Amino acid sequence: MAEFLFKLSSSERKIFEIISGEAVALGSPAYAVGGYVRDKLIGRPSKDIDIVCVGDAIRLASGVASRLRPIPQVNYFSRFGTAMIRHHDLEIEFVGARKESYVEDSRKPDISPGTLEDDQLRRDFSINAISISLNPDDFGQLIDPFNGLEDLNHQVIRTPNNPDITFSDDPLRMMRAIRFASQLGYQIEENTWQGIRRNIDRIKIISKERISSELEKIILSPVPSVGFKLLFDCGLLHIIFPELVALQGVEHQEGKAHKDNFYHTLQVLDNVSAKSKNIWLLWSALLHDIAKPQTKKFEHGTGWTFHGHDALGAAMVPRIFRNFKLPLDHKMKFVQKMVRLHLRPIALTQEEITDSAVRRLLFDAGIDLEELLLLCEADITSKNPDKVRRYLENYARVRQRLHEVEESDRIREWQPPVTGEMIMKTFGIKPCPAIGVIKNAIREAILEGEVPNDFEPAFELMLKKGLELGLVPVNFEK
Repeated sequence: MAEFLFKLSSSERKIFEIISGEAVALGSPAYAVGGYVRDKLIGRPSKDIDIVCVGDAIRLASGVASRLRPIPQVNYFSRFGTAMIRHHDLEIEFVGARKESYVEDSRKPDISPGTLEDDQLRRDFSINAISISLNPDDFGQLIDPFNGLEDLNHQVIRTPNNPDITFSDDPLRMMRAIRFASQLGYQIEENTWQGIRRNIDRIKIISKERISSELEKIILSPVPSVGFKLLFDCGLLHIIFPELVALQGVEHQEGKAHKDNFYHTLQVLDNVSAKSKNIWLLWSALLHDIAKPQTKKFEHGTGWTFHGHDALGAAMVPRIFRNFKLPLDHKMKFVQKMVRLHLRPIALTQEEITDSAVRRLLFDAGIDLEELLLLCEADITSKNPDKVRRYLENYARVRQRLHEVEESDRIREWQPPVTGEMIMKTFGIKPCPAIGVIKNAIREAILEGEVPNDFEPAFELMLKKGLELGLVPVNFEK
């Protein structure tokens, strides 16, 4: 396929010519295959190149590396017979053509050497089974035994093998099918879709790390709700993320109904995705209402309420992160903060905005204020465009007020004007509860606007509160 060669940069073509020369020297035919070929054919950026050779992949990688300048380090994975090198902005992986077979309850395949045809047959989808020859006799020729090019043209996801075999062999491929549909905007072919639905229980043998990796790729896709709706419709989401599924559905009582919080959550996720690809903010969108099923209550005369779902949702975040093997560090704490605070800015649109309320939000949100405001704007969803417009107008006023107060009071990155060390030195005391009482009093006074956010008035208040607690100053050096 000569036109494929025209899609290559000069550096990519040079690397392929080097691989071709080394493959000839080793007597090991080599081919570019998989996602790199697919992405080049559809004009999608790709920097990861997969090379299959019918022979020793590690020797081929070593030979190629020796001819590149500067000579890159070769990372060997002898157990799997693979090797990887990084050259400038490209990552090139070499693997020997192989067959794979799985026993019923194993996550790991039995691997044996195979032909190019064997290797293409083990690929997950026809669009990922297209190969390009790097051999002199047919350099650049497209090898497409499963009509992957036709599926690319028709934007279809289809397994090259019986889908029951494909998904039983590696159940994560079910999520990969949905991920590609979400990333590329393709349709899953009907027989392949039914194969996913028949095999969903097999996902239980897949590690949480692999599942969360695919889930995050769906979250980062252009319109993530596409992938989540497919996960829901086939039943996979019920197994891997039951807390999210619990949001689905609408109850009616006394003629009143609440919104479907599952589809609302997906709309919020899409809204955030349109403005940010911060994965932790996207997780926040996905989890912001996660505790609504547990807090749902019908109150006569009022209707459906979800009091406390913000606090309970924040408390649920660590368990969900542990389940998906996500980092339990500042990233998780960021998501907790977003879930805990997501009602606060919107609440300000429904009441008279006081400087005290604004300062407290600035203090609690801190350096994450802009992300919180983006999440809260995304949370304004309704089928009534006039209602959305009114909310957004009110919200714009809140945003303006936040910036005005921040500019005058410097609360957003607040640091105590008086430290605990200063309190101990002034009163000649050791660490004790009184220090916390004084610091809290200073913070509250600043947030309430009773004293400015400056050292001198804070120091005077420290002396006053210390005297009220029976403390006597012994050092007035500031």
